[in-house]
Amino acid sequence: MSDNFTSNETSYLHVIDKLREMGAAGGAYIGVGPEQNFTYIAKTRPGIAFIVDIRRQAVIQHLMYKAIFQLSPNRAQFISRLLSKPLPKEGAPAPLAREDIAAADLMTCFGKIAATDQAYAANLAEIKKIIQDDFQFPISDRDRESLEYVYKSFRENGLDIAFRLDASYYGGYFPSLKELVLQTDLKGKTGNFLASADDYNFVREMQKKNLIIPVVGDFGGTKALAAIGDYLRKNGVTVTAFYTSNVEQYLFDSAVFEAFAKNIRKLPINDKSLFIRAVFHMRYTHPARMQDHMSVTLLQQVKVFLKDFDEGLYPSYRELIVTNYIAGEKPAPDKP
Repeated sequence: MSDNFTSNETSYLHVIDKLREMGAAGGAYIGVGPEQNFTYIAKTRPGIAFIVDIRRQAVIQHLMYKAIFQLSPNRAQFISRLLSKPLPKEGAPAPLAREDIAAADLMTCFGKIAATDQAYAANLAEIKKIIQDDFQFPISDRDRESLEYVYKSFRENGLDIAFRLDASYYGGYFPSLKELVLQTDLKGKTGNFLASADDYNFVREMQKKNLIIPVVGDFGGTKALAAIGDYLRKNGVTVTAFYTSNVEQYLFDSAVFEAFAKNIRKLPINDKSLFIRAVFHMRYTHPARMQDHMSVTLLQQVKVFLKDFDEGLYPSYRELIVTNYIAGEKPAPDKP
């Protein structure tokens, strides 16, 4: 079992320039997992986004995020509510009051603010109310337990919260929320959705317009992706980016990868439609791996994927990740 409170992919920004270069903008975004989706949404600027995850707790967590976005006009308020770290009553410290505050300054400021039980209880009550009353999403007792478990984990662990393998394991080689926010692209620039007011505001507006839709679904199942494909086709929208993380590894392990490929055919795509994948070196050493990163993030054109699949080029996950992939490129060093 694992708790995907946050991403565990430090390489997630390495393909941002390639996404821009290949024209990944607008259309529809499909993704899986927690907050890394917000960064990809901010960078590709889709008209609609679907976060599909087989775990219902992941969907509850995205509803929590949606409520926090609605309540938080800026990044400082978002982090304050997410971590139950109340801003001073007399106003935010000078750096936090700036719209253009840098990611590093955000992390430094919130590293000095303590979480409180009062903020946790008040925020949780408000989040529950918004999910049930504003979003009209009925919360079962089990959903309520999931919401409280996730939100309490952010309150207890703060900026150190990370992906964990079970209820007792944190940290190690898994990046913390702080480390993820401070990650850089291959040019050394921060790019997390919390690093830029413009990116944060774009994601927030999509959330307020109900254009980021969490879905409980299985990539290899018969319903979720097919229903998304039907909706997009009826509305004349093409998939621009499909972030799969490393889910395809598990689809191969479960012998349902062929069903996933069949589902991809049900999505409206064009020559610019791209997969975004993460490959972890714990199990596979990829030729595009970069030093000091436990994962490598890759792109692949969806039409190329379908052609290769039809030609039988993917007998296993290993062949999938090394065939016709597109990796981020470090800029050439300046000539002396």
